[in-house]
Amino acid sequence: MSVSGSRQAEVELYHLGGTAGSVALICAPYAGGGNAIFRSWPKSLPSVDFYALSLPGREARFSEPPFSALNTLVTSAVEAMRPLESRAFALFGHSMGGLVAFEVARQLRRSNARAPIHLFVSGFRAPHLPDPKPPLFDLPRVRFIDELRRISAPNFDADRFPELIDLMLPTLRADFRLVQTYDYRPEPALTCPVTAFGGTEDSDVGERELREWRQHTSGAFTIRMLPGGHFFLQTQSRALLREVDRHLRSTVQDARAPFDGCSAGSVHCTKTQT
Repeated sequence: MSVSGSRQAEVELYHLGGTAGSVALICAPYAGGGNAIFRSWPKSLPSVDFYALSLPGREARFSEPPFSALNTLVTSAVEAMRPLESRAFALFGHSMGGLVAFEVARQLRRSNARAPIHLFVSGFRAPHLPDPKPPLFDLPRVRFIDELRRISAPNFDADRFPELIDLMLPTLRADFRLVQTYDYRPEPALTCPVTAFGGTEDSDVGERELREWRQHTSGAFTIRMLPGGHFFLQTQSRALLREVDRHLRSTVQDARAPFDGCSAGSVHCTKTQT
């Protein structure tokens, strides 16, 4: 499900599996990541129909140039999602993917298209908050790699596979550029519920930064803190998906009939202990 006809490779909508006709969950990856992040999710949550926003510059699309601007990526993603425009769907994104999912939701509204029934953002500060760190995407190779080590980027072993890392660096730098050159523009809050996930040991995105997502919805807002660092979704995927399932069921129920459990504008914060 791709859109062609331009020099820039486009976003493709990749079907991961799940129950056909059920609520679709469209997932956006973190910097350098691809469809493989979410490949096991349909087995853990078979009641949902899973899709991934497949980006150029990674996995099977490694030879294609990555996006250099977030607005171009978002426009392409919205176009790629057209096959699902008649279905109920939710958006999920981790780190860079959280920002992508948020801007996709806003672009859909600008286009008067169907809105997501729920927005799940994970491991990314509220978009109106400035990045406290200086830009990293143009750092020298050694310093950039050290930063990737610091955040414990998955499958990143520069010492063991230096040639592979050098092949990955252009896409990683491009993804970091997308995020670190992002220019937030104020708009009315989204109306769909928003759930923000965070890692209890994430030194870059803490509960305070996640709580600020409250400003971006006029609906229900929830924070869910899970054990782990920035890439907690690697080790806490089952707990995360249980929360996704619970919120999707609640959202669907709320759409069908009055729901007493969570009124519009409410805030709920929970932490999971291991």
